[in-house]
Amino acid sequence: MKALVFDGKSLSVKYDENYPMPRIENDTDVIVKVEYSGVCGTDIHIIQGEFPASKEKPLPLGHEFSGTIIEVGKKSVFKVGQKVVVDPNCACNLCTFCRNGNYQYCLTAGINSTIGIFRDGGWAQYVKCPQDQVYALPDGITTKQAGLCEPYSCVAHGYDRASPIPVGSKILIVGAGIIGNLWLTTLHLQGHRDVTVSEMNKTRLDIVKKLETGYRLVTPDVLAAEKQLYDIIIDCTGVGKVMEISFNYLRHGGKYVVFGCCPPNHQASINPYIIYDKELTIIGVKINPFSFPKAIGLLSAMGDRYLDYEKLGVKTFALSEYKQALAALKDGSISKAIFKIE
Repeated sequence: MKALVFDGKSLSVKYDENYPMPRIENDTDVIVKVEYSGVCGTDIHIIQGEFPASKEKPLPLGHEFSGTIIEVGKKSVFKVGQKVVVDPNCACNLCTFCRNGNYQYCLTAGINSTIGIFRDGGWAQYVKCPQDQVYALPDGITTKQAGLCEPYSCVAHGYDRASPIPVGSKILIVGAGIIGNLWLTTLHLQGHRDVTVSEMNKTRLDIVKKLETGYRLVTPDVLAAEKQLYDIIIDCTGVGKVMEISFNYLRHGGKYVVFGCCPPNHQASINPYIIYDKELTIIGVKINPFSFPKAIGLLSAMGDRYLDYEKLGVKTFALSEYKQALAALKDGSISKAIFKIE
């Protein structure tokens, strides 16, 4: 099969004899023919050597994908031909964290066993998945829309972590890449209107305009000059220095949501007295524990109004066009690249 494989240092496209088709190993396994598979910021960090991934063997990355089931194990509840989306993360079901329903903290599973990071992922024509990580798509959701389900499941978890978020809250989204765009569509769907989006790349701000939310769009220098304060700040940048600056824009009683995944070597200096004096809350958000059903609900509610690839700044590429995809992400001309796999 064709697969875009990462060997720990670089990417390369492999073909039939160089990367074998997956096979059913357990009675509850399924084989998914991948149709849409996203490029996440975490993938970029992995490629740049800033985030851990499997060192056991070269493998296809890609933990955000949707497709169609083509083969099932003897005891699987799924059927050939079903349209599905895959949750790349799972619980070990043995440790205290997992048994308390918090597998994002698991030291052996969770993000430490992710499909597309530690197991063969969706940058390939076919993927073997345990059925308990597979979700059937309801009528009305296409596999194209479901290509965004995994990042929306992370947003759903972040929304839960930050809740309550009363309508009327003054909200700042920092960073208008795809995650910022998914956050602002989620907030708009929920009725939030007092939202400011800050982004240094004006091309990305032009993309946000296409979503027609009416949100205020500014560059970071404007934030620094006007010195407005916010109830909730959602940091989607993954840059430590941004947190150091943006943290000062919180009102008393405010919440700072650290959503963008920073490389482990990033640092931010914050004054503890300000946390005490303003009674501030810092909220970390890690992966998507049990939030796929909520993400599927979001996709159903959003429909074409919010899930239009062009309006979101999403562009599709063939696996063989991965260099163009990564270049477009780097220069900020798109908010997200998704591989459309034939």
